[in-house]
Amino acid sequence: MEAAKRPLVRCENISMYFGSVKVLSDVAFHIREGEVHALIGENGAGKSTLVKILFGVHRHYSGAIYVNDAPVIFHSPKEAWGSGMALINQEPMSFPHLTILENIFSGHTLQKKGGVVDYRKMRERAQGLIDDLGFNIKLNQKMNELSVSEMQMVEIIGALSSDAKIIFMDEPTASLTPNEVDNLLGIIDTLRKRGKSVVFISHRLDEIKRIADRVTVLRDGCVVGTFDNDDSLTPANMISHMLGCALDEFIKHAEHVVSNEAYLQIENLSVKGLFENISFDVRKGEVLGIGGLMGAGRSEIVCTIFGIIKKSSGTIKKNGKALEIKTPVDAIENGIVLVPEDRHRMGLFLDKNCAYNLTIKLPKRITGRLGFINKAKEKDLAEESVKAYKIKLKNLTQGVSDLSGGNQQKISIAKWISTESDILILDEPTRGIDVGAKAEVYKIIHQLAEKGKSIILISSEIEELLHLSDRIMVVYEGKQTALLDGPDISRMNVLAGAHGYGQ
Repeated sequence: MEAAKRPLVRCENISMYFGSVKVLSDVAFHIREGEVHALIGENGAGKSTLVKILFGVHRHYSGAIYVNDAPVIFHSPKEAWGSGMALINQEPMSFPHLTILENIFSGHTLQKKGGVVDYRKMRERAQGLIDDLGFNIKLNQKMNELSVSEMQMVEIIGALSSDAKIIFMDEPTASLTPNEVDNLLGIIDTLRKRGKSVVFISHRLDEIKRIADRVTVLRDGCVVGTFDNDDSLTPANMISHMLGCALDEFIKHAEHVVSNEAYLQIENLSVKGLFENISFDVRKGEVLGIGGLMGAGRSEIVCTIFGIIKKSSGTIKKNGKALEIKTPVDAIENGIVLVPEDRHRMGLFLDKNCAYNLTIKLPKRITGRLGFINKAKEKDLAEESVKAYKIKLKNLTQGVSDLSGGNQQKISIAKWISTESDILILDEPTRGIDVGAKAEVYKIIHQLAEKGKSIILISSEIEELLHLSDRIMVVYEGKQTALLDGPDISRMNVLAGAHGYGQ
């Protein structure tokens, strides 16, 4: 076998149980030298479990792992790192108050004789890697001064500084702008050309098509197959392999009827320094998409409608009546709710259980005369949402932080739907969730529109906007560049508006 095709790591017949539940079944997976190997599947398919086995977190499994053809059993992540593997998590794991240099060599400092830390040698190696990869960061900067993408760059340098031969990247682009994604994919390509191997775990199939040499698909703990990333492997094929059926079949939905009358009207809405003179309306039963690049002002517009940001000028009307919205409470009382982009910081109470999160917006329906929570009512209402939106959980007392991203997102949406508000704003509702959960969220949006709800949808995925929206407004640098309807709705027109070229 050619050196470039030599398997650095092989997993043979890996199986594992959690209690009586089999989470991996005879998984075979190998990583070649100098390749980018994508690992894909729905949340719960077994990707994270397999990676944790490889890094010595889970040790109660059957099967065998080989590194450079030698059998190994790792008892800790440190042992895995010592064998030439490194892991970069979706959320950068760093020490925020330490410098970039200290973070790069965390866990593997270079030392002189006698155990003295060799700062000079560490600086030389780190600076060489920074220059080599074209990063623009200073070694004496504190980590808490960096953006998420810069933190990920530091983790990449940390992996390379330990002489890692295989770098596992778990959802590395989830929090990045399009430009940052392009930069990261360029860095991955550079690593590949230098003989490094990258295992790329992502839900973004367009990125996988751009960067992967091979793709392994997991479904329900089993390997569906490993495929060369050639012209025969399309995003639609990958979705079919992950779901076990075509996406169109998975998200069949009834057509919804859109009213001819404006229900929510936004007239010349402005916030100084953020956006200006935004005007649009939303009808009953309509999904109005908002497109544009990150930082264009999309979230700021809906946060102003919801009362989080104070408007400078403009009018918000519902059914022709002007609303005075100064706080989110005002918006909620007028039937307007917002499912935020960041479900962890703003959408959920991560330290509470599922029942609490599903019913937190229904205080009058779950409390008795003296104001105490009626646990039976709380349970009944929470179970209604679990059933209606097919939320997968062990039980209602399970911590919401233990759920997959897709099920967390369904809870974040369901708690607002249960308030029976008639105008729902969804800000990036499918960010960071797998394709199966994404299809379930699509179903929820279609069902809401079918019931006559007015929906404002922000998405960075153009195909998602095209699939879900009845009309699309596009913004660029705080200005409205297009309001697309009917035959004008196209990928080209959305892209043009997002880059400042309106109709």
